[in-house]
Amino acid sequence: MTHPRIPRRQFLKKSAVAASTMIAMPAIVRAATLQQTLHVAAIGVNGMGWSDLSSVGSHASVKFVGFCDIDKSRFDKADAAFADVPHFSDYRQLLTDIGGKIDAVIVSTPDHMHAPIAMAAMELGKHIYCQKPLTHTVWESRQMRLLAEKKNLTTQMGNQIHSNGEYRTGVKLIQDGAIGKIREVHSWVGVQGRQYCNRTDRPADAPVPEGVDWDLWLGAAPVRAFAADVYHPFKWRDWQDFGSGALGDFGCHILDPVFTALGIRAPISIEAKNDGTTSEVWPGPETVTFEFPGTKYTVGGTIKVIWRDGGLKPPVELAMLPEGTELPGAGSLFIGEGGVMILPHVAKPQLYPQSKFADFAMPEVKGSSHWHDWVDAVIAGAKTTDGFEYAGPLSETVQLGNIAARLPGAKLEWNTETMTLKGHESAAAMLTKSYRSGFEVEAVG
Repeated sequence: MTHPRIPRRQFLKKSAVAASTMIAMPAIVRAATLQQTLHVAAIGVNGMGWSDLSSVGSHASVKFVGFCDIDKSRFDKADAAFADVPHFSDYRQLLTDIGGKIDAVIVSTPDHMHAPIAMAAMELGKHIYCQKPLTHTVWESRQMRLLAEKKNLTTQMGNQIHSNGEYRTGVKLIQDGAIGKIREVHSWVGVQGRQYCNRTDRPADAPVPEGVDWDLWLGAAPVRAFAADVYHPFKWRDWQDFGSGALGDFGCHILDPVFTALGIRAPISIEAKNDGTTSEVWPGPETVTFEFPGTKYTVGGTIKVIWRDGGLKPPVELAMLPEGTELPGAGSLFIGEGGVMILPHVAKPQLYPQSKFADFAMPEVKGSSHWHDWVDAVIAGAKTTDGFEYAGPLSETVQLGNIAARLPGAKLEWNTETMTLKGHESAAAMLTKSYRSGFEVEAVG
C-alpha cells in the first residue's frame, strides 16, 4: 500500500495513539500472549533484510504483521515465504497504521536509517533486532542504548556470528587463559572502504526506477539525485552519507569476540592511517589503532587493538605460524604472554606456537541461532548477550574509528563519560550529523 508523506509531529501523535492499547495491556496478559505468538514487522525485506526476516520467521512463535520496503520489486521472497502480510513503503506509516499489532521490529536498511527507524519503534515500546553496525554515528549509538534501557526492551544487533560456536570458543580460550594475559590484538579484513562502487566522486544522475521511492530511501540523508548501480540496493556502503565503509561493514563482526573476550568497552584514543579520502566515500586500505583501558584479561594499564582493511595484515612473524602457513583472509590475532591465538572469520581458533599446543585439548562451545535467541529473549522478558547495552559501545567504537579515518594522522582522545572527542578541530562535530525534516533522531531525556 502507498501513503502520502507524514509530518513528524503527526506521525508521533498517531503512532502513540495506535500503540496505546498495547502498552496499557496488563503485563500478565501481555506475557501470556507472547508465549504463543510474537507479532513482528520487518523493515527492509531483501538482501540482508531477507536473511534476517527469514531467520526470525523460522521460529515457530513468530507471525509477521507488516513488511516495509521503499522498493516494490523487493517483496517477492518475503511474500513467497510468508503470505498475506501487508506491505508498506514508509516505516512511519507502518507504525501509525499497525503499531498496536506489533510486538517487535526488525530493522535491516542502509546504515543511515537504522537509528531513525529503530528509535521511532522503541519510543512505542517495540523490541528491536537491528543490523550492524547498529547506527551511522557515535551519538546515535549512545541514544539507541539509552532508549533501550529506558524502555526496558529486548534488543539484538545483527552481527550474527556473535552466536557462532567458533567465536564463542575463541572467547572461552582467552578468558580461560590458554595463552595467558593479552598484550595486543590485531584484527583485519580484506575488503576496503570503496570496494563496491570503486569511485571517489558522484556519478551522473539517472532516472529513478519504477517502484522505488527515492525520497524515502534517502530518508535522513541530504538530498541527492538517484544514480544507477551506485547506491540502491547495495553499493551504498561505500558512501559516507549512507554507509560506514569496511570498518562499519565488518568491524562489528570481527571486533565482537575481541570485545567479549577482553571485556573492553570504550577506547581512550583512536588514530588512523590511510592514503586519504574525499567527503563522499570511505578510504581505501587503512590502519586504525584503538587504545583501551586494560582489563583483568590484559597486560598493563592499556591495550591496543589494531584494525586493518583493504588487504593489509599484521606482520606474519607475530603469529608464530609454522613455515608455509599464511594468515587467514580476515580475523583477529591475540598476542598473549604464553602464545598467540588466531581467530579466523569464521573458523575455529588456532593456538601457536604449534610445538607448545600440539597436545592441547581444544574446547568446543556450541553455537546457537542469533535470531531465535532474540525471539526467545523477547518472549521470556529477558536480555540477550548482544543487546544494545553491549552492542551500543561496540558500534560507538567502530564509528569512532570512522571519524579517525576521515582525519588520518590525528590522534583522537575519547572520553566516553562526557562524550567528548579531542585531538582535531573537526573531530567533535563528526560525533553526530544533521537530519532531514521528518527523519530526526531525538536525544533521550
